[in-house]
Amino acid sequence: MRKNAELSAILQVSQVLTSSLDLEKNLYAAMEILAGRLGLQRGCVFLLDPVTRELKIVSAYGLSREEIQRGKYRIGEGIVGRVIETGQPMFIPNIGAEPKFLNKTDSRPQKSGISFLCMPIALDGRSLGVISVDGIYTAQEGNVDDDLRVLSIVSSFIAQFVLLWEHLRQAENECGHLRMQLKEKFSLPNIVGESAPFQQVLKLVRRVAATDTTVLLLGESGTGKELIAQTLHYQSRRAKQSFVAVNLAALPENLIEAELFGVEKGAFTGAAVRRAGRFELADQGTIFLDEIGELPLNLQVKLLRVLQERTFERIGSSDSMAVDVRVVTATNRNLMEAVAKGTFREDLYWRLNVVPIVLPPLRERAEDIPLLLDFYMDKFNRLHQRRVRLNPAAVARLKSYAWPGNVRELANTTERLVIMTDKETIAEGDLPPNILCFNSTAAPMRDFCAPGAEDLGDEVQQLERRRILQALKDTRGVQQQASRILGITPRQLGYRIRKYGIDLRAF
Repeated sequence: MRKNAELSAILQVSQVLTSSLDLEKNLYAAMEILAGRLGLQRGCVFLLDPVTRELKIVSAYGLSREEIQRGKYRIGEGIVGRVIETGQPMFIPNIGAEPKFLNKTDSRPQKSGISFLCMPIALDGRSLGVISVDGIYTAQEGNVDDDLRVLSIVSSFIAQFVLLWEHLRQAENECGHLRMQLKEKFSLPNIVGESAPFQQVLKLVRRVAATDTTVLLLGESGTGKELIAQTLHYQSRRAKQSFVAVNLAALPENLIEAELFGVEKGAFTGAAVRRAGRFELADQGTIFLDEIGELPLNLQVKLLRVLQERTFERIGSSDSMAVDVRVVTATNRNLMEAVAKGTFREDLYWRLNVVPIVLPPLRERAEDIPLLLDFYMDKFNRLHQRRVRLNPAAVARLKSYAWPGNVRELANTTERLVIMTDKETIAEGDLPPNILCFNSTAAPMRDFCAPGAEDLGDEVQQLERRRILQALKDTRGVQQQASRILGITPRQLGYRIRKYGIDLRAF
């Protein structure tokens, strides 16, 4: 019968220690099981504080709250301190006759006749704490060797549970720290821009960040739409949940549905496991759908349903899944024109266009360019361990440039300057040829644009730009026809038109 009680106690302890990650609750339940099954009077779990190097009772059976608070030992102090110091278990047949037994909890007014067992809690050579129990041993009450064996098994269970709990707590602390960093990084004061157009954007962001309103971000490529989307998320009540970004233009059309809504196991050949979609991963958080204008018509219906009913089905499943997610979308296309052409659903457009935020291109906020240059120069100097600066003439030239690639182009240009220059101060003449050749009111500056002043890459870009201009001129600005002449896709042509800042209204 005794053996059955031991096995039952060990099984129950293993079950309660894996039932949750509540440290005190699980440890108390374990000690309660030992007391009930093995007839022990008291039980304590001491854990070593890594800061104070002091053993403290974390959970105890048979002790009051005041007695638990008194139970503290230094390493080497008393029986408990000696066990963690030596890493060896100890058995005291009669604590009344043992002067080293300190009874700091003052929970044993009559110590005579009480036996005390103490077992180290350790794993992989690391001492975590001590488990102790009180008992009375007679021929009828059982043998101390049996209890030492049970305590040894239980202490190994507790050691694994405590390490798992510590790792979880560490991960939670790190996640909390990272969330705070993200919240600070994407706070409004950290977004660079003091111009009136950009301050109007930040005003709108402040108003809608705390809500769950669907937001449509509009603006040219490189204006910072994803930055604003992240700011909306990390300044909202959903900041502790996931921010999931999807660039629809970067996904093949036949994979977009699977990426957004997930796949059920066996839905098609190769679907060996169930896979969650981006909407499912973003539950309770925010999903950012970039390049929403590239979403195929057949999937626009599905997205409309998610926005209306907040439900969807995985591919290959008929079960609807509910999702609580905030939707932020972005595009550099004119969606109203797409609606007129029949390539974008009008009902979806109005669902997305609850709060539109238009991000101005960099050429319309030229007063922000010096601020952005300072920001990126500091950033890339730290990253590449340089101490490069721009002189006033270089800043003036950069400020007068049109920046067809917007903030993204400015950031890339700044990093290239920091990496490639062998000077500490960059002058106007050190700037890339495409910037030096740009003049908004006159012909290119001959001093910098003469043959031989450009490297091969710049010459290729100039040739590509001229070919595109000629094709657009020959087709009177019809991109579909121009792309066929050039031997590229309309999407590739559209990207190059934006890259080179070509104004289609000229054709």
